[in-house]
Amino acid sequence: MKELVEVIAKALVEHPDKVAVTEQTEGSTVKVDLRVDPSDMGKVIGRQGRIARAIRAVVKAAATRDNIAAEVNIDDGTAAESAPSGSEEQGN
Repeated sequence: MKELVEVIAKALVEHPDKVAVTEQTEGSTVKVDLRVDPSDMGKVIGRQGRIARAIRAVVKAAATRDNIAAEVNIDDGTAAESAPSGSEEQGN
């Protein structure tokens, strides 16, 4: 699944060298994380999420063929830097 997502994403973006795809397998589920340059997010998401839905549909079809479930997450790499850890708010 990783290779499939990587090929599709690199064909869509202006900065293919900044495309990073990771894959994690948990039981019969494969989780694929796609990271792209923040300036390329619009190209990967598409208008009203159409491109993102299409990527997920293709991956789901390939996964179904292999009798597994697949999940695709798309990130621009900035969310991890600015996301609160959660432990700071629990001091109430």
